[in-house]
Amino acid sequence: MTELLTAAQMRAIEKAAIDSGDVTGLELMERAGRGVVEAIFEEWPEFAATPHRAVVLCGPGNNGGDGFVVARLLKQRGWEVEVFLYGDAENLPPDARVNYERWSKDEPVRPITDFLKRKTWATDLVVDALFGTGLTRPLEDLTTILFNIDDAADLNADPDTDVSKFSAPLVVAVDMPTGIHTDTGKVLVPSHKGQGAASANLTVTFHSEKVGHRTGDGPQYCGKVVVKDIGL
Repeated sequence: MTELLTAAQMRAIEKAAIDSGDVTGLELMERAGRGVVEAIFEEWPEFAATPHRAVVLCGPGNNGGDGFVVARLLKQRGWEVEVFLYGDAENLPPDARVNYERWSKDEPVRPITDFLKRKTWATDLVVDALFGTGLTRPLEDLTTILFNIDDAADLNADPDTDVSKFSAPLVVAVDMPTGIHTDTGKVLVPSHKGQGAASANLTVTFHSEKVGHRTGDGPQYCGKVVVKDIGL
């Protein structure tokens, strides 16, 4: 039987590993970002074959830190990558701040408001690293962001189709699509034009699936769920 974890259980597992000295939070973040990139290339081999374009949406917590790692690793593969940050970089947790600085040393980090101004999409992939398992309450200002993600995505695309032929980007969620409660799978964010959470083609989570991947509205919004081992 598949073990389904709550957000608190996952945090406890990570904390125990860090407190034991077996791994640092920064190492776990690097492994998570690497796992996301691996899952993307496994799901869509065309993305691994040649460089493409990606938009990475980073949130104010460690999920955003995972996003910065994903952006850096894609950039190292020759991808064109744009990064947008929800929140203030000064308030990022220490590990996420390190990865923010690694990225921003050579590349810009734009405010999420710039993402909202987009009228056309010249990208192949959108990475939702806004909140992951960390969102537990509705945030009114997320509704427009979520609608823009879904407005950009072609969620009806045949997964076996050559990704170079997609008319809109694919969406990958890191841990959990933004707007879905990790422990219940319910939509948290108030509905905006009928859309209450970010829909993903692929959700990449770590160590084990969470309850929200299998319950409530979770399956509708997660798309395919892939679990990556980060050494816990």
